[in-house]
Amino acid sequence: MKAGFWIAPQGDDAAMTVMPIGAEPLQSARKLNYLATRSAEEMIRRCRRTATLLPELADALAVQKADQPGRLFDITDFPNDDRELITQTLGEGEVAGIAALPSGLLAQIQEAVMAGVWRIRFTDPDGRLLADYIEVASIPAAVRQACSALPASISHGPAPAGAMNVMPVLTEIGDRIGRYNNGDPAHIITFSLFPMSPDDMGFLQATLGAGPVQLTSRGYGTCRVVAAGARDIWSVQFYNAMDTIILDTLEIAEIPSVAIAAEEDFRDSEARLRDIEEAYFK
Repeated sequence: MKAGFWIAPQGDDAAMTVMPIGAEPLQSARKLNYLATRSAEEMIRRCRRTATLLPELADALAVQKADQPGRLFDITDFPNDDRELITQTLGEGEVAGIAALPSGLLAQIQEAVMAGVWRIRFTDPDGRLLADYIEVASIPAAVRQACSALPASISHGPAPAGAMNVMPVLTEIGDRIGRYNNGDPAHIITFSLFPMSPDDMGFLQATLGAGPVQLTSRGYGTCRVVAAGARDIWSVQFYNAMDTIILDTLEIAEIPSVAIAAEEDFRDSEARLRDIEEAYFK
């Protein structure tokens, strides 16, 4: 693992996979060009539930607001061909991840190529698929639900030998989360510019703990967003093409903005989805 605030405990990366359910991941290489093939034409003729779903998604995007709850579309009982066609049509966007819910279920999350449209697959602890949804939202509700059971405060013992600045940082974090309300601007602590010894970082990691959400955004470069073990605390790390951390931050926010679809995304995604419907499904 690269140095930085978030270092996963041994074995956690293997257990917390971002792979969707099934034998293969969603393949971005297939995206929308599949719809122009003869195989797709035949599948579209068979998959009328998908043809009905697309305008409903576009209608939801047309009225969706960034600060409002999203809308879920249950596709669990769709035929396999319909679900495959939905996968091909929506494609694979920039944000993907997992959220471990308080109930023990795991939500596997993949944003579509249309920002603000998400594929959410819920599995039980044994990995069995229980539900399959499309959600129109700024961020899937499962992310907020996963964080809902986290404690709203932090506690810790005395600083270890060799610590330099961890105690003032913990005081700042505790003060900020105590005063934070949803909708407030994010408060960011930038470790890339702050002198923290290995003892500082180790104590900070142990105090905050690992939370139930891991997201990766692959827009301009890679950004890894990981919830800490207390509410409204997130590790947000940016990587360059060599997989080296170039910006290591701790963010006090309900959800970091890098993972959230913006208001204009909904309008752009609506227009794109209606173009796809007009070109291939009518």
